[in-house]
Amino acid sequence: MLAQNRTQIKLESADKADIDAKKSISYLRRPVFSHEGAILRCDSAVLYVDRNYFEAFRNVHINQGDTLNIYSDFLNYDGNAKKAHLDKNVRLLDRENTLTTNVLDYDMVAKIGTYTTGGKLVNKDATITSKEGFYFSNTRDAYFKVNVNVVTAEKTTITSEETLRYNTGTNWTYFYGPTHIKNKEDKLYTENGTYNTKSENAMFGKKNLYTNGSRSLKGDSLYYYGKRGYGKAVKNILFKDTKDQTNIWGQLGEYYRDEERIVVTQKAYVAIGTKDTITVNEKRIPDTLWLGADTLESQRSLVKDLSLLSRPEVKKDNEIGVEDEKEKAEKEKEKAEARKLFQQQSEELKNKKVPTTAPDRKLSRKERREREELEKNGGKPKVEPPPTLPDSLTLTKNKLQQDSLLADSLLKTATVVADSTKKTVDKSTKAIVAKAKQNTKSTAATTTAAKNAASTAIKTLAKDTVVTNPADTVRARVIKAFHNVRVYKANMQAKADSLFYTSADSTLRWYNNPILWSNGTQQTGDTINVFFKNSKIHNFQVLQNGFLVNVEGDSTKFNQVKGKVITGFFVEGELRNMYVDGNAESIYYSKNNKGEYDNVNQTVSSRLRFKFADKELTHIVTVREVEGAVDPLDKLTKEALLTGFIWKPELRPTSKADIIKGVPIKPKPKATAAKPTAKNNIKAKTTNTAKTPIKPAVKEVVIPLPKPEELPKLIPKVAIDSLIKKQ
Repeated sequence: MLAQNRTQIKLESADKADIDAKKSISYLRRPVFSHEGAILRCDSAVLYVDRNYFEAFRNVHINQGDTLNIYSDFLNYDGNAKKAHLDKNVRLLDRENTLTTNVLDYDMVAKIGTYTTGGKLVNKDATITSKEGFYFSNTRDAYFKVNVNVVTAEKTTITSEETLRYNTGTNWTYFYGPTHIKNKEDKLYTENGTYNTKSENAMFGKKNLYTNGSRSLKGDSLYYYGKRGYGKAVKNILFKDTKDQTNIWGQLGEYYRDEERIVVTQKAYVAIGTKDTITVNEKRIPDTLWLGADTLESQRSLVKDLSLLSRPEVKKDNEIGVEDEKEKAEKEKEKAEARKLFQQQSEELKNKKVPTTAPDRKLSRKERREREELEKNGGKPKVEPPPTLPDSLTLTKNKLQQDSLLADSLLKTATVVADSTKKTVDKSTKAIVAKAKQNTKSTAATTTAAKNAASTAIKTLAKDTVVTNPADTVRARVIKAFHNVRVYKANMQAKADSLFYTSADSTLRWYNNPILWSNGTQQTGDTINVFFKNSKIHNFQVLQNGFLVNVEGDSTKFNQVKGKVITGFFVEGELRNMYVDGNAESIYYSKNNKGEYDNVNQTVSSRLRFKFADKELTHIVTVREVEGAVDPLDKLTKEALLTGFIWKPELRPTSKADIIKGVPIKPKPKATAAKPTAKNNIKAKTTNTAKTPIKPAVKEVVIPLPKPEELPKLIPKVAIDSLIKKQ
């Protein structure tokens, strides 16, 4: 069978031939051979007829088919094995591909070229180098091994430590080991996947990582479309931004490069670092805020496009104000003081006396003239006649030179304010004003021209000068959460339907039936905002229909507060003060010396303040328009509840695991079924027991929660005003 497949090498032509008949060897000059449809040429050759073998020298050329051409300096060709061994300056040309190497073994039947001493494949889309390589002409595939490096037409670089396959027809690259891909914007890593050098599309399946600046995305499977700047990660994904220490986990993520936006779904959760600390195993560690939702969206947005909130602050008379207003007033005060100091220094420089010349030094002629003129003016410097300039413009010039470098530069561009104006400003202001007033009538036209020229100069400079605002370029992290939102932090937990957070104001905003828990306290309302300061929880604010429930330990007694706005302040991570504004109502259970509940305090006011210590409510401070009553606990026929009472401990996340699970918690049956009746009872008690209404309090009234021995026995109802008088 092998003998039947063998064909003899045929000598088609030669310029000169020397034949050794005994050895069957021919020495040929410029021969042309043909074998199995291939044409072989060279400058000289030695043909071994019996062995069906020849050696070729100089300008070797093999042509196979219409597209494949191989060039080299030397060639050993075996007609029986149908293999060519090419040496020195080897070039293989197949369509638009060029493979160069020093040594190439080419199989004429399989059409496979192999090199082991280093080679390079070049086409219009990529340049590939490696130590070892295999080129398949039939399939247009090329395999590269050891120190593989690919550079695409778009200047993308691909480096691989092991095997890489590249198809010159489709431009798809296949990776079978650790591989790095890098272009001007993105970096990718994988140990198994594909990448198209033309479309920049990628599909990775093992240890995948995408990096863009400070941002990175990884997952069990990773898809990336470079031209579109869109990436998709599937299963066990993690998005990181080292610039603001943001980490987002989930099972499905989509990344949009141009928008710097990531959308994560399927058990999505994010970690936000804080400077609050907790004790674990007798060690203080950072208390991270964990946020989970059905969908998380994160983006770095321009600060100018965001609607930022200001942290509430307690002002005088226990009023809740905005921190920015206070800071703004302080800054304005500092600016005014600095401006006043600057003016004082300027006046001191103007009034400074001219230094006298040392007596032991002989004065020059110029100095003697200046001294004589100085003595004539009474010791004051000589004032040169000012130019024709209205007093208003001169004073404006003087003021602008002191307060604004920008305005000074604008005035210098005006044609009316020439070099003489600059000299004038340095002289005495009084002399300039006096001289200008004498020429008021003759300079009316000049005044108008000066104003017009200055206005034109300012407009011209405004067009040419671009004034930039830092907020126009500064970006801040934004996180949006949608559906089944859950938050866990050691001193705060929450749930809601949606959430918005930005690092620009360090505020968490909860929307649509939010519930916030802190120690034994639960807050509900239409919207809840939690403010951080210096990466520590600072305060919270419940807007519209605010309702707070507080429970001490395992008690079933609910301290309740409701109002339009509830504002709470934290100190070292614990709730210390809380303010309730707008139709404030409260129910509080007091204890006796034995720690047993004995009375129920019910209050209605336009504003209430609550004080906490050691995670328990200790004082109620009524600020204005107070009405209320105190009832012994044993006289109540039903549990006192305010209208709108809600208590949902079963929805409260208890650990980081509840955030990661991502499964909505099923509500348990309500612990209490009592109907809210407190609001009407408060009004009735106040009307029946209080003979005269309480006037609005001018000062704070602190109720330290009365002890039983301070109350008359067998009195069912006691008005708060009479209680205060007895104390």
